[in-house]
Amino acid sequence: MMQVLNPVEMTVAYKLSPMSFESTQELLDASDMSLTDYGWKLQPEAQKTLMMGLSIQEGGCNVLVLGTPGSGRASLSLAAMKAAAVTGIDSSLTDLVALYDFSQQSCANYIKLPAGLGSQLRTVMDAFIKTLMVEMSQWLDSNGQVNFPQAEVWLEERVDSLRAQLSSAKLSSLFNVIKPEVLAYLQAWQQLGSEPEGSNDGLVNESFLARFRVNLLVDQRANLTAAVKQPVVEEKDPGFAALFGMLENAAGEAAQWPEFLRLRAGSVHRADGGMLLLHLRDLMQDENNGGALLEKLYRLMRNREVQIEDWANHAQQGAGGNRHGALPVHVKLIMIATREDYYDCLEAQPDFFDFFPVKVEFEDRVAASLENYAWVAGYIAQKCQQHSLPHFSGAAVNELLHFMHRLEEDQSRISIRFAHLDQLMHESVAAAADARLVTDAHVKQALSARLLRQQFFETQIRDSIIDNELLIQVHGDVVGQVNGLTHIELGDASFGSPIRITARCYPGRSGVINIDREVEMSGPSHDKGIYILQNWLSASFWALAPLSLSASLVFEQEYNGVEGDSASCAELFALLSALTGLPIKQGIAVTGALNQFGEVMPIGGVNEKIEGYFRVCQALGLNGEQGVIIPKRNQRHLVLDESVVTAVNNGMFKIITIDHVLEGIAHLTGCEAGTQEADGTYSGNTLMARAQTVLASFRQTLERNQAHLAYIQPQAETGKS
Repeated sequence: MMQVLNPVEMTVAYKLSPMSFESTQELLDASDMSLTDYGWKLQPEAQKTLMMGLSIQEGGCNVLVLGTPGSGRASLSLAAMKAAAVTGIDSSLTDLVALYDFSQQSCANYIKLPAGLGSQLRTVMDAFIKTLMVEMSQWLDSNGQVNFPQAEVWLEERVDSLRAQLSSAKLSSLFNVIKPEVLAYLQAWQQLGSEPEGSNDGLVNESFLARFRVNLLVDQRANLTAAVKQPVVEEKDPGFAALFGMLENAAGEAAQWPEFLRLRAGSVHRADGGMLLLHLRDLMQDENNGGALLEKLYRLMRNREVQIEDWANHAQQGAGGNRHGALPVHVKLIMIATREDYYDCLEAQPDFFDFFPVKVEFEDRVAASLENYAWVAGYIAQKCQQHSLPHFSGAAVNELLHFMHRLEEDQSRISIRFAHLDQLMHESVAAAADARLVTDAHVKQALSARLLRQQFFETQIRDSIIDNELLIQVHGDVVGQVNGLTHIELGDASFGSPIRITARCYPGRSGVINIDREVEMSGPSHDKGIYILQNWLSASFWALAPLSLSASLVFEQEYNGVEGDSASCAELFALLSALTGLPIKQGIAVTGALNQFGEVMPIGGVNEKIEGYFRVCQALGLNGEQGVIIPKRNQRHLVLDESVVTAVNNGMFKIITIDHVLEGIAHLTGCEAGTQEADGTYSGNTLMARAQTVLASFRQTLERNQAHLAYIQPQAETGKS
């Protein structure tokens, strides 16, 4: 049933009663909840699933987090990971060191040591090397010969000291090799010949001594100090080197180092025994290596080991640095993704997500309840404290909540994409300047400033309408012409604009011709709407089927193409007006899609469409006869600007909802639509009866013309002969 809405029905302001606080500072004083706590209050199911996934220690049980950017999916997941790393199951923090492998020269010997022992080993070995460099010259006699007994005694004492300082069985292989390697080096140096008279040139060889150095790849001292049980790593710029480590180029001083000292760890190594957070988009959008990165990650999850490779020469040398061997790792991956990226990746590599059995779904919206309003208000208070912003008044919080309703386009739900809320908060603080409290006026000022920043293209179109270059009429009545509404999105600018839709009808067999489709300027959704329109028309006049009708529909002055079916109601109204000769009120714009039964279906962008048309009517002159017809099912999506609500309240603009297309055309023409009888006819002086009469006359005209053509055709052929 058609309904003219009152101001209360087209906004949520009536639902947002003033908050019971004067400043969000009061919320901080009354609660000890953190910013993360408030975020989780609005994502209870996601929190439950994520915490369950983080608690599972079994290998291969990685977690996939799905949600829209700005919903808190990454920040809340990272906070949960850090909390689990502190309170969760104990996992031995380990340092990772690379040592020279004396049994396989030029290879690295990876050793995992208890946290803190790696840095201690590096310090001790650096001190040992410095002492050894000084001591070696003392082992030469006056003839330049090595005093091996003296060297052997000193080395034994020093190695025993090292064992005492670092009592780890994993280091036995290193300590066992020091004495024989040094003695073998001295023997080789002496056999190659040395300068007489006590010269020790060439004895101290940095290249040889570097073999005893320690390459500390992963140092967990910070986590150890913070009492963290598992490492938590977030990789914001994933690539082969960043994720899996690398072998640095041998340039400059590094050219003299043994290769194991040029190895560098990746995020996977730093997260060993803990958790690693990645963004799927970062992996997929790597133009050169996206697929290869996913494949490498897949192998990591399957094999649970990783190799540090020479990525610079990997393409040419194939194996690269694989000779250093694979290192077993135990890492839980937390993959952040949009649903679109997830399904794209699933299609390209369907087995990749076999290793992500836990899927966490972050909501984009929640019910508009007083409890959820309170959680959002608490979030705002915590955000003010975190960023040292002035606090917001209760009325200002109401305006922010109104914005979150508007973002979702729903009176019964609010968006929880907090990135948008954060941005508006900062803009409101800027509008407040030096004020100690941000008020509702400041929030409205920020929203107005944002609208002005985004209105460039809308203003250009509106100016064209005002200058009568773009033909839009908002006064009077016209046959076969109606104002449809388009929704235009250009970057961050989203607005509605009217467009003239016209129709012409005449006897024929072509049916409804969509001129935009004929010239390939319409998309599939729009074409679908036209086919539905045509079949509704045929079904409504089945007593005359097949219809003897040719009709044309066109979006006037539209040169960029047409997509979407939200104009199908407007197109039908223009067609019925042209068919019946009944004029349409030009002040009423129309948006809505119809189905095959004539029911009006909801459409998107309803607020922008209404407001865009309202601003055009303002520019051309409001007279109380303008308004918009929308689907009844879109009423809950109305969160209109205050200027529109005020105009409606003053009787200068109207919003009309309809359930069925016949309700809309009846209002636009002022003629009753009519009811179909059992035999398919319409009685009385109704709109549908008039349309049926015209269609019947079209058939008679077409049959008469065809009979006439059938008569004159043979005559013409006889004349030729």
